Amino acid sequence: MFAIAFPAIDPVAVEIGPLAIRWYALAYVAGILVGWRYMIVLARRLADGIAARDIDDFVLWATLGIVLGGRLGYVLFYRPGDYLQDPLAAFALWQGGMSFHGGLCGVVIAAALFARRRGIPWLALGDLVSAAAPIGLFFGRLANFVNGELYGRPTTVPWGMVFPGAGPEPRHPSQLYEAALEGLVLFAVCAVVVFAMRGLERTGLVGGVFLAGYAIARGVAELFRQPDAHLGFLAGGATMGQLLSIPVLIAGIWLIRRARAR
Repeated sequence: MFAIAFPAIDPVAVEIGPLAIRWYALAYVAGILVGWRYMIVLARRLADGIAARDIDDFVLWATLGIVLGGRLGYVLFYRPGDYLQDPLAAFALWQGGMSFHGGLCGVVIAAALFARRRGIPWLALGDLVSAAAPIGLFFGRLANFVNGELYGRPTTVPWGMVFPGAGPEPRHPSQLYEAALEGLVLFAVCAVVVFAMRGLERTGLVGGVFLAGYAIARGVAELFRQPDAHLGFLAGGATMGQLLSIPVLIAGIWLIRRARAR
């Protein structure tokens, strides 16, 4: 069967003595830095009550929310039994294992605390974060592809790819599907809401569109992604990613309805 060979990309971007900097780490850095600059552009042009210096200071809070929330979410949602047996392993971030849904919760909490401390509108800050979030998702999914992880289900499509460690079957490059849907498409949708629909004037609208859009994009991408081996398919044949996206979709719809009503 025809299949595309997985490109031999070294997951380590730079290695200096014992120090190894991976593409995955650089993806996080790139997503945060580019997203930070984009938020400043939006804050200066469209958002009232949030200064550029607020965005500068929030970057650290957001980073902590992403890392701590993402790791805690992975521990609780995907491998609670393993980490109950070895709790200290939960702190081994260098071994990998992050959850978007956990990172989302972490950023929401960080934004709420930061907004309260600065006396700025929480949902307005959330709108700026939501408009920039697809940038980080795009880079993160590309890093998943470089690592050869989170690959797709077996397929016969011409662009099927044989991933190392996944057997001889061609599989969907689901990481690229997610990079396109959760990154490029969702960024474009949020940009249309921000610029064409003046979405930042309706507090919560951009955040709602992002949450609902992400839930839909993730739900579609999970149809092609191989479920985690230790979890498999869950209730109704759904995956963990799809189940976790249901409350995200509900929250997004609620924010959209609230913004439209106002």
